[in-house]
Amino acid sequence: MDKVQLNLIVLYSQDIERSKAFYETLGLHFTKEQHGSGPEHYSCELGKTVLEIYPLTTERTAAPCTRLGFSVSSIEEITARLAKLGCRLIAGPRESPWGIRAVLQDPDGYRVELIEQREVENESAT
Repeated sequence: MDKVQLNLIVLYSQDIERSKAFYETLGLHFTKEQHGSGPEHYSCELGKTVLEIYPLTTERTAAPCTRLGFSVSSIEEITARLAKLGCRLIAGPRESPWGIRAVLQDPDGYRVELIEQREVENESAT
């Protein structure tokens, strides 16, 4: 059986510049692309996965029930910067079994979960 890996996520946005600013605040780096006669959009590589932000068209609508998750270095810093962009904090930040967790809403209504993982100290005695 082949190992399945996620390689592409496409988000459709009412304002791709505003969405790009949101995700760049998380530390992502986008490039502007256009394939053939298709629309200009933004693309970012996350390991082996590509995240793209496309403009909404009359043929497509956003699916705000989608949730994305990112590991970040500082929840406090990122949520403060996103608050300045007017982003809505849904939950947290607070401790969870996975680390400090916060859920925000991006400019198009997608929920974005952020996790700041704590380093586990070595508790073995020498």
